[in-house]
Amino acid sequence: MVSSPDPDDDVLLAGRGDRAAYDRLVRPLLPELRAHCYRMLAASHDADDALQDALVKAWRRLGDFEGRSTLRTWLYTVATRSCIDLARARGRRAMPVDLGPASARSVVNDAPSGEIAWLGPYAGDLPHGTASPAARYEQREAVELAFVAALQHLPGNQRAALLLFDVLGFPAEEIATMMRTTTASVNSALQRARARVARRVPDPSQQATAREIGDDELRAVVERFTTALERRDTDALVDLVTEDVTWAMPPMPHWYAGLASVGDFAAQVPMGNCGSWRTLPTSVNAQPAVACYLCPDGAPAHGAWAITVLTLRDTRISGITSFLGAEHFTALGLPGELPPLAE
Repeated sequence: MVSSPDPDDDVLLAGRGDRAAYDRLVRPLLPELRAHCYRMLAASHDADDALQDALVKAWRRLGDFEGRSTLRTWLYTVATRSCIDLARARGRRAMPVDLGPASARSVVNDAPSGEIAWLGPYAGDLPHGTASPAARYEQREAVELAFVAALQHLPGNQRAALLLFDVLGFPAEEIATMMRTTTASVNSALQRARARVARRVPDPSQQATAREIGDDELRAVVERFTTALERRDTDALVDLVTEDVTWAMPPMPHWYAGLASVGDFAAQVPMGNCGSWRTLPTSVNAQPAVACYLCPDGAPAHGAWAITVLTLRDTRISGITSFLGAEHFTALGLPGELPPLAE
C-alpha cells in the first residue's frame, strides 16, 4: 500500500520548486478559497481572476513561508489582499435596486446597461459547516444573494474583516496580522460592518427558511413557478409571491416591487410576447434557481436566456432575480439550448 504524501513534506518540496507538491497542498482548499473570493468580489469571473493571481503569488513566494501560521491562513492572506486590490481597481458590484427606485410599470424595451459592474451569480462548490464555532454565518448563508449584495456596500477592509471573522472564524489577532493592521482596527471594522450588513440582510436566512419548510415544499414552490412560466400564466405566478415581491434582471437597470408592478411586468414581458419557455431546476448562491430557456416565435430551439434565483419567505416567493446571459449556463454546466417540446 502506497502512503499519501505528508503535508509537511509537501511544504518543504513546494518551497524547493516542486509544483506537484504545491498542487497537492492547495487543491483541497480551492473550493473554499474561491467562495471567499466570490464573497469579496460578487462576480465569479472576478473571483477566478483573484484566486489565480493569489495562487501564482503564493507559488512564487512559497520559499518565504516560515510556518508561523498554517498554510491555509497564509493562502487566505494572499487571496484576501488580491481581492482587495482587484475590488479597488474594478469598483463595487451593483444590483438594479442600487441604481434607483423600482419602476411602477413594465419597461418593455429595457436595454442592458454595460456601464454598470453587475453582481453575478455563484455556481461553485461550497464547503459545508463553519470553520470555527465562533463563526456567525454558515458557509452557505454567506453566498446568499442578499448577503453578498450587502457586502458590496462595505469598504474592502470591513468586508474582509467580516468574512474572515464571522464566516471563516479566524481570530481578530490573526486577521490583524493578515491585513497588516491592529486588533483594535479589526474590531472597529467588524462593528461597523455588522451594523451595515444587518440593515440589508433579511432574517431568517434562505438556509433557515429551506430547513423550516423542508425539501418537498421547496421543490413544490419551484415546480409551481416553472409551470406558471412555461404556461405563461401570470395569475398562477402572482399567487406564488408575497405582497412586497421584487423582480430584478441584471444587466437590465429597471426593477419592480409589489404585486401590481411585478404582475404587470410578468404579463407584459415574460408571459407576453417573448415566446415559449422551457426550464430546468438548479441551485445558485445556495438558493433554489431555475434555468430559463426562451424560444422566440419561429426559432428552432429554446436558447439559454436567464438563471432565475428565487428568494423565499415561508412558502412564498419574495424575490426573483433573473441573471440574463448564456455565460451563466456555461458556469453551471447547463446546456446552451433545449429542443422544443413535442407536440
